[in-house]
Amino acid sequence: MPLHNERYVLAIDLGTSGAKVALVTTTGRVVAHEKEHVDLILGEGGLAEQDPDSWWQAICLASRRLLQRHPVPAEAIVSACAGSQWSCTVAVDANGVALRHAHSWLDSRGRKQARRVVGGWIRVPGTPYSARKLMTWLRRTGGAPSIDGKDPVGQIHWIRTEEPQVYAATRWFLDAPEYLTLRLSGRAVATPDSIVPRWCTDNRDLSNVQYDTKLLALTGIEREKLPDLVPSASVVGPMTPTARSELGLGGEHEIAVVAGVGDTIAAAIGAGAVNDYQPYLYIGTSAWYSYHLPHKRADVMRSVFTLPSVVPERYWAVGIQETAGKAVEWLLDNVIFASDEFASEARSEDALARLNAVGMAAPAGSNGVIFTPWLNGERTPVDDNDVRGGWHNLSLKTTRADLVRSVIEGVMFNARWMIESVDRLAKKDRPPVSLPIRFIGGGASSDLFCQVAANILGRSIAQVRDPVSANLRGAGLLGAIGTGHLKWSQVSDAAEIARTFSPELSLRKLYDRRFEAFVRIYKGNKAVYRDLAAPVGKHETKTNELAGQGQLLGSSD
Repeated sequence: MPLHNERYVLAIDLGTSGAKVALVTTTGRVVAHEKEHVDLILGEGGLAEQDPDSWWQAICLASRRLLQRHPVPAEAIVSACAGSQWSCTVAVDANGVALRHAHSWLDSRGRKQARRVVGGWIRVPGTPYSARKLMTWLRRTGGAPSIDGKDPVGQIHWIRTEEPQVYAATRWFLDAPEYLTLRLSGRAVATPDSIVPRWCTDNRDLSNVQYDTKLLALTGIEREKLPDLVPSASVVGPMTPTARSELGLGGEHEIAVVAGVGDTIAAAIGAGAVNDYQPYLYIGTSAWYSYHLPHKRADVMRSVFTLPSVVPERYWAVGIQETAGKAVEWLLDNVIFASDEFASEARSEDALARLNAVGMAAPAGSNGVIFTPWLNGERTPVDDNDVRGGWHNLSLKTTRADLVRSVIEGVMFNARWMIESVDRLAKKDRPPVSLPIRFIGGGASSDLFCQVAANILGRSIAQVRDPVSANLRGAGLLGAIGTGHLKWSQVSDAAEIARTFSPELSLRKLYDRRFEAFVRIYKGNKAVYRDLAAPVGKHETKTNELAGQGQLLGSSD
């Protein structure tokens, strides 16, 4: 129940599946939240778009319902802050009006344009990157543009070549967190952490991150079409009267708008993973693994980068994977509850609980069945848009329980592959292997997922309480920090640990062997995936397997 002597942040979490809005106390307690669905439009050629106006409408609907069901004194809401999916592109005019649908972080139509941007005469072996360009990006930014067009560099250049009229009319190319800040405050601004996917700021001195002339030339993005930079976690300005009205906020007191952040950073704050080398793992629709560190490094061959964080004077190392909990959703919607002639029942609300029960009926190792969750390509540790998933080593004795458990194990084998790559960056300092991994997202809601994670990773798993609200908690904590209601030193304790899962040592050898086989499956079939991705004839097109139905696994994506 809300306490009337408390102060609150209106926290926003915009994911691929929908928008959540919460009342979060300035100490990080998520009082209540509401959610509204948002459509993801998928099409040929890697198209993945969303309507920015639908984002805002969903946020406003959720906010008004939240405040109706959980009323608090108007003056008790001190700020608003948005955490959001990012590596998106929203083209807006001088009035802040979106000129077209937003490119989602899943959109790969700019692959050709991205490869043209990063290419050159002398290339890094095995990659399309120009050696000179790559060294410049790594040295100054800590990373480099995606070769598959799944970031604003490829997306902006796609608009430039395919929709020149839209490009010409664009005043600012904004990422999703920046667009939400614009709708809240009326200001088009970016922060050192939100601007990262445009790869045009010099990040070597975190106290003075600025647009870099040489990097702007390399990316081919016009400075005039990018927003001005403001400090991370800073107050951008007061909420506009229009935003207040549409969100259902009463009163006449000033509500501060704190600069928005990407969901990966919001999740780190919400998990309490702000101290150096404290790792956290997110399993929702996608997966990511991250920790903070005091210096900049990169491993471009494994798609692992260190980028400016919202945490003062800190970088964060991160690896991101395309499909994690979405593989579980795919299993439920396309196999178990598929809408076809064999359908016997519709998907029920307790489907995930029943799935966990079935998975627990199979032994560790799923009787030799291995599932590879690459249903929409992969990013870390291999940037491969062609790779696809599947079940391996099926036999006449394979049961549905084996198939179910293998999907959960496959997601965690893939996560281990990512985690080992990200942890390599810290080995020269202080390996984070000694610290429990804080676990958030829908996957962390399942005790089976938590124990499988501990066993496959060989690490203690600290299950964060209310793990599906980590992004909302993170946005709320940032809203409190930006307005001076909370200090960074208090963030770690704001995320309570519900339970710690320890690895079962008796299973270590089994899972180590299965993991080795998992990696060999990719390496041995890489050429096959590439061949199968190529069109056979002019009438054959490559489909986007991410187009599934149903809710996402407790994800903010």
